[in-house]
Order: sequence, then C-alpha cells, then structure tokens
Amino acid sequence: MTAPLVVVGDVLLDIDIVGGSSRLCPDAPVPVVEQAEERARPGGAGLAALLAAAAGREVVLVTALADDEPGRRLRAMLEEHVEVAAFHLHGGTPRKMRIRSGGQSIARLDTGEGRALDGPVGPRVADAVSGAGAVLVSDYGRGVPRHRAVRSLLEALPPRVPVVWDPHPRGEAPVPGVRLLTPNSEEAARLAAADGADITGAGLSAVGRRGRHLGRAWGVEGVAVTLGSEGALLCDGSRTPFLAPARPARGDACGAGDSFAAGAVGALADGASLAAAVTEGVHRASEFVRAGAATAVAARLADHGTPRLVPERGEDAWDVVERTRRAGGTVVATGGCFDLLHAGHVSMLHQARRLGDCLVVCVNSDASVRRRKGPSRPVTPAADRVRVLEALSDVDAAVVFEDDTPAPLLERLRPDVWVKGADYAGTTLPEAGTVRAHGGEVVLLPLLEGRSTTRLLSTTKGDAP
Repeated sequence: MTAPLVVVGDVLLDIDIVGGSSRLCPDAPVPVVEQAEERARPGGAGLAALLAAAAGREVVLVTALADDEPGRRLRAMLEEHVEVAAFHLHGGTPRKMRIRSGGQSIARLDTGEGRALDGPVGPRVADAVSGAGAVLVSDYGRGVPRHRAVRSLLEALPPRVPVVWDPHPRGEAPVPGVRLLTPNSEEAARLAAADGADITGAGLSAVGRRGRHLGRAWGVEGVAVTLGSEGALLCDGSRTPFLAPARPARGDACGAGDSFAAGAVGALADGASLAAAVTEGVHRASEFVRAGAATAVAARLADHGTPRLVPERGEDAWDVVERTRRAGGTVVATGGCFDLLHAGHVSMLHQARRLGDCLVVCVNSDASVRRRKGPSRPVTPAADRVRVLEALSDVDAAVVFEDDTPAPLLERLRPDVWVKGADYAGTTLPEAGTVRAHGGEVVLLPLLEGRSTTRLLSTTKGDAP
C-alpha cells in the first residue's frame, strides 16, 4: 500500500499512576500507593494510530482535539509518530486516569466531556480521508465518526479502499461498504439488542448469531467479534463462522481491541482476505498483551523511544520478565529439553507457575540436546518445542539457549525461583550458584512416576519391558 493508512476517531488521554502498595491508609480502608510514577499515553483512536505506525506504516490520524492542556499534551505525543489532521473538540479533552499497584488497577478517575460537534473540518481532514489507502474508524462515542462532514468523506471512499469499523455502543452505525466490523462480545450483544435482535446466551452460537445479525442489519461484509483470550469469531455471510484462536497471554489487556483492529486493517490494506486479516489481528493483539499492552506503551513514550509495541522475535521472555518485575511480581523459571512433551512435563510446569507471577522456560537448543542425549535426539526441533510450550496456559514465555547448562542465560534472566524436577535431588546443579548469587532460590518439584521422554521413545520402538 503506497497511500497512507488513515485512522478516524475519538482520542483520549490515558494516564497510569503506577506504584507499590504494602499498607492501608490510617483514616480509611484503602491502599496507600507509594513512590507513584505517572505514565501518559494516547488512548482510543490515538492508541490505534500508534499501533499501526509501530508496524512501519505511514499513518494519518483524523480526530478532534481541544485547545487545553490535556489536548496539547496529546497532540505532542502523537505528532512524534503519526501525522495529525485535527478539527475542534468542543469541551474538555476526555481523560482516564488509572491508579495501579501490583499489576492491578485499584481505581479509575474520568474527566472531560468533550465532543466533536458538526461544523467545518478543514481541507487537511478532507485531503487525508480522500487520499487514504485504507481506513480504520475507531469509535469511542465522542462524536468524530458521527460528524456529518467526516461521514460524508467516508461514504465517498471508493470500494477499493478497505474500511474497518471498531464500533462503540454510544457511537454511530458504520457507513455503507465497510469490509469489517470489530465489536467485542459485550459490544456485539448491546448493539444487536439495540437493533431489536432478541438473541440470548453467551456461547459461540449466540456470538455467531449476533455477528450475522449485525452484518445483515448494517450491510457490512464481515463481522469479527473479539473474544478476549479465546480469539475472534468472523461472520462473513456464510453459514459457518471462522474462529481465529489467540495464543495464551497473561497481563493487562487494556488496548488489545485497538491492537486487533490495527492489525486487521493493515492486513486488508496489503490485500489479505477477511479470515487472514482477522487471524493477523488476533496475533497482533496476543503479542501486544504479552509485551505489556498499553502500560508498556506509556513506559516507552515516557522514555521518548519509538513505541515498539509488538515484541521482536526471541525477545518475548525479556518483555515478560520486565513487565513482571515492574509490577513487583515473582519471576519463576525452569529448563530442560522438552523433546516430547508428556504429562510429567505438564504437571511440573503447572506446579512451577503457581510459585510466582510468570513462568519462563529455558529450552536446550538442538545442538545442546545432541550433546546431552546423543545423535538421534532431539526428535522435535527447537522451534517446534518452543511453540508447543508457549501454547500451554502455564507458560508465559520460552527461550532457547545454546550452552550445555542454562547458567549463562540465567545470569541475564536472574529468576527469583529456579525449578527442577525431584530426580535432581542429591545432585549438584551447575546453575544453582548463578541463581543464588542474584538472590534467587532453587526448588525441586515432584515428578509423575514413570513419565520420561526416553521411556516414551523406547516404548515406541518396542524395547520397553
């Protein structure tokens, strides 16, 4: 796509107040947040635009901004990364402030009731929309997608320009010709009910019926209902919907919907099918959550860096550890070959994850396995072993190491707890000194009797007694 991707919608100023809390206030039963740090970021359509730009695209944000301190702050943050084409927002800039401790929000304060009212938008806005290669409408119910001039510009787009519409229950129905609507399951239920559909239930069947109803009622080509950790269900007019599953990802999911929509519109801009676009959107949202979600956006913007909001390949483990430590959590790690994943592995990983707030698995490389197990091993290459491990809900990340022991990797990882199986009882672990040197502890966990990769392989060959 040579023409820019244009994001149209309502922008908010999101602020996280992040600190630690270990006591209650003496005059009220509320936590005291100490050493609090303020982290600000654009929210709503502003976050969606940043996420699209982080993928290396030329992005223009069409929005309404107020001439107040929060509005000027938003404009300054946005213009470092995207082109901003803004018209006047009537009233104060919407601002959401979350107070967070231990990785959890404990309160939220909302101020600013600004709205985009009908009126002139200026030639810059008109040129941006009419020159778009693809459009993402990010509706947060503040009036930008409802603005008459903006809607007229969207309605005049040629069919070759894909439009993705991320709706809001207090927002506006999409313009004709939208390729993809992206409500979450709660929004889909509220929107369908508001349109007169009496669809009860909470399972996939009900979600699919709501998606098909919205597609018919609003004349959109496809409706992708996002389902959080379960992925997204695409209803595109056929009788059988398409489910794009999500990779397991723990942590704050704030902004995941914006990440999904930005990924989907980018894929459509590159010529992808609806199913491929929804799959890409789910992938982007999962990786966004794994990388720390909107909290990580604020931290990177505070450091005046480029908002690299999707972790690069091979860096997932470090992002997980950084996020856990920033929230004051406990980092647990374990290691091994994991050549053929069996019930013994699953049991140990489940027990290990319960010891802390994240679990990182250190995986022997193929060469390392051959040195330990012989030339016939591994049966499964490292990339596949990592993929299988990261599909487990108890595993937050997996990282491959080339050495004979994980000690050099643990020197960098510095886990609070290093876990091994009870079969190592009475032996000296070469990596134990590295773990303890950095204040960590080594723990042995019980194993399931009779489960091992070597035993499984010998049984397959018919050599077992």
